[in-house]
Formats: sequence, C-alpha cells, structure tokens
Amino acid sequence: MKGVLVEEWTTFDKLQVKDLEEPTLSDNQVKIKVKATGISFAMNLFVQGKYQVRPPLPFIPGTEIAGEIIKLGSATTRFKKGDRICAVIDYGGLAEIAVAKEVNVYRIPDDLSYERAISFTNSYATSFAALGWPGLLNLKQSEWILIHGASGGVGLAAIEIAKILGGQVIATAGSSKKLEIARSRGADHVVNNRNNGFRDKIMEITSSEGVNAVYDPIGGEGFNESLRCLAPEGRIMPVGFASGAIPQIAANLLLVKNLTVCGLNMGLYFGWGPRDMRYHYEEKMRKHMETLFNWFQEGLINPTISNCYSLANFQTAMEEVLSRRSFGRIAVVMD
Repeated sequence: MKGVLVEEWTTFDKLQVKDLEEPTLSDNQVKIKVKATGISFAMNLFVQGKYQVRPPLPFIPGTEIAGEIIKLGSATTRFKKGDRICAVIDYGGLAEIAVAKEVNVYRIPDDLSYERAISFTNSYATSFAALGWPGLLNLKQSEWILIHGASGGVGLAAIEIAKILGGQVIATAGSSKKLEIARSRGADHVVNNRNNGFRDKIMEITSSEGVNAVYDPIGGEGFNESLRCLAPEGRIMPVGFASGAIPQIAANLLLVKNLTVCGLNMGLYFGWGPRDMRYHYEEKMRKHMETLFNWFQEGLINPTISNCYSLANFQTAMEEVLSRRSFGRIAVVMD
C-alpha cells in the first residue's frame, strides 16, 4: 500500500508518499480501505511531536478516516465486510489501508460521501459535545452564543448545532467571504474580528447584556476579550489555539461575574486521555454519533469540504490548512 511515514519528528513538507506494508489486524480491530482522511492543524503538530499525544516512531499520521471495511478481527461483532464507515484511529490514516478498533468505528448513512464523513468524528462530535453536554456550554433555547473561527470545520459545525438547540448565534471570522459562509450556515449576526476589538459590537448586538456562551478554537488575545463579552453566569470554552497563543485567564473576571471556563478534549472519549477510557464511553459516543447522523439525514447539518486532494498532493492539502484560506474541512481522498 502507499502511505506517508513519519520516521523522525519533522515538518510536513519533508514527508513523502512511500510503499509500505499493510498494518496487521488485531482481534478487536477492523481493516479499512481508506477512502478519505481529514487534514487538520493538529496533524501538523503531530508530525513535529508537538501535540499532547506523541505516537511511537515510526508512524503514519492521520486520526480521522472514512472508508470501507475489508477485513474483520476475530473478536468483532458490530460490522461486516463492505460496510461504509467513519472511524477515529490513534494514527495511520494517511495511507490506503488502515486498522481501527471496533469501539471507535461508526456506520455512516448511504447518502453521506466519504470525504464529508470525516467531519463527524472531529468537527461535529466536538461541537455537539461542547454545546450540548451538561457541564460544558450546555446551550439553552434563546441564549446568545459567540462562535469564533466560524468558517472553520468546528466553527461551521457549532453554528449549525447551536441553531438546532435554539441558540442565537454571533459568528466571527477574519474576512467578508468567511463571514458570508458563516451566515449561510445560520449565523444570526457576523462580526469581523481580524484585529480583535469586537467587544463593542457584541455588546451592541446583545443590547449590552453580553453573550451566555463563547466557543473559541482560536485562543490568544481574542479569548481574553471574549471573557469581557460574557453576561453574568456565562460560560466560555477553549477548544483549540489556532492563533498559536495559549491565553492566561484573568481569574478576577471569573469571580466578578460568576463565569465558568470549561475545556473539552474530545480525544478523551476516543481513547486519547491519560487513561484509555474508550470502552467506558462507548455507549455514550454511539448515541452521540447516531444523533449527528440523524440530523444529517434530516437536512439539519451540512458538512462542508472546501477542497479534496489526492494522496500524492497531501502536502498541498496541508499548505491550504496552514494558510487559513480554507473554510470547512480539507480532505485527502485515495481514489
């Protein structure tokens, strides 16, 4: 099979497609003919050894895939050969063949294309948990939510899910084109935050009340300004630091307005935590994913893939992600 192998911590532009041995299949795994793999900012950190999880070298990058099951481990029971699935894997996605633990594999609807399916285990699963689970943002009917990075994968997913939950959405992005995309997905208001300085606009929109929740995949100074946009008893969630800067939280602001900061590492539910708890959370995650697939079939969510690239052009795919020109998700397709 062909795939991309990381033999030492390096930058993405130094990787190459190589002829590799197929991965071996364990009893509790399924072997998958990969049709599409998600390309993300996190993958770039993975290959440099800068992500919070460091796979053992050598490894094939890629943690979110969609494809067709071609072989079953002896202990698997949920699937059959030929099933169309998406899956979360520890690594191995940027190749023609991959293996996944059955616990992290989900059957996809027949009308969901493989490249769009890669959005579900990452962008949609994360945004749905962030907005809907008790103890996190837990968005309620008619509450205001401020969504940063609104034209990205998690941002667009968050807009759609916030509207399903009945929220009022203010979406931010750094260009008029990206704001148009956010509005097309249901954002009630859009704000250009290229140079930050968005607080006055947020307070104007909310009649000086502030927002009830903030969903922030960007970090940096925008996070600190977002704290000042929150209404009393508001909630704010960092879900990534695309700006490259991890904010330091002003605890006095939390105290004055009874604010809550909640974090979400979705990988915890797929087996990437300090302990492997994927089997503990399996039932919860299957219900979670089933709801998302139902919403897709009802036409309530619309996974957006801005571009697809061949495996041979995987570096160009990453260049587009890092350039921040893209919207939605970028996928590598194998066929």
